[in-house]
Amino acid sequence: MFSGIVEEAAVVTALCRDKGNLHLTLECSFTHELKIDQSVSHNGVCLTVVNIDGNTYTVTAIKETLERSNLGLLQIGDKVNVERSMLMNGRLDGHIVQGHVDQTARCTEVSEADGSWYYTFEYDLDEEMAAQGYMTVEKGSVTVNGVSLTVCNSQDNSFQVAIIPYTHEHTNFHRLREGSVVNLEFDIIGKYISRIMHFSQK
Repeated sequence: MFSGIVEEAAVVTALCRDKGNLHLTLECSFTHELKIDQSVSHNGVCLTVVNIDGNTYTVTAIKETLERSNLGLLQIGDKVNVERSMLMNGRLDGHIVQGHVDQTARCTEVSEADGSWYYTFEYDLDEEMAAQGYMTVEKGSVTVNGVSLTVCNSQDNSFQVAIIPYTHEHTNFHRLREGSVVNLEFDIIGKYISRIMHFSQK
């Protein structure tokens, strides 16, 4: 379980394909605090630490994960938003994030707004999935590349988010451009409510 409050943007130092899997090696400041089998969110994807070597660690993404996320597009030198699992005795500063990416979206516009930025994202709409809560709502929560954000200008298959300077600098948002592919996780509370309503109407 995560909160969507990114700790830092780790740097990809190595990529190794192994059949349908991808082993990703990254460097970040808290590598020395990690342990084998620990869960870490990578651009919103929950992955398990399988190796630690000095100031780098390795995680493995399987075929299913690569097909649903942007991890397969990563290159050496890219920055990945990372967050360790949430401490249950602390404040929930973001929202409840599972680390289970639902699908990808594409950035269609980046506009500066007097010191902050508006990013517009568009995703493939599946009406059946949308009826189960896989959608955005105005002022609701959404996770983009592991970052907990508030939705604005919610449309059927697109939405905007406003990014403050701190988030822009300390996550990989400053590297996103028109055409960049990001990971989405829709709000789990909305999914449960939609599912309950579905069964209550039967």
